[in-house]
Amino acid sequence: MTEQEQTPKAPPKSARRRAREFVLQGLYQWRVGGADEAAIEAYAPEMEGFAKADREFFVGTLRGVIGQHEALIERIASHIDRPFGELSPVEASLLMLGTFEMVNHPETPYRVIINEAIELAKSFGGTDGHKYVNGVLDKIAAIVRPDEVASRRRGK
Repeated sequence: MTEQEQTPKAPPKSARRRAREFVLQGLYQWRVGGADEAAIEAYAPEMEGFAKADREFFVGTLRGVIGQHEALIERIASHIDRPFGELSPVEASLLMLGTFEMVNHPETPYRVIINEAIELAKSFGGTDGHKYVNGVLDKIAAIVRPDEVASRRRGK
């Protein structure tokens, strides 16, 4: 066997996971570079791999997070250990993205949302950023989706 044959392949990324990656990148451009929603939406389709992303989810989520960013930050602020503006741009963007999904996409299980945020933090964030994102989103889930969290904790 060759080395390539021995190395297990990662499962293919879903269209929604790809869309989340592009939303994260767009939010980063918005927060750090000052790009506006229209510029991000115009640029994203030119990026490698965008054709395999869920475009509708990308657009709706990007617009939703930017449009609701003040309310999202307010919801997040009581669960973090420093002012929101002091978070790394990746962690801040992931917390807004995860919180937005928990509030606006009840059809997606909260654990899926958190796991997706953790994976994105591992790929794009700092060394232990995924642990921070996990902890904060767990606290938010307990408030935003108390029945779902309680049910999961009971083992159902």
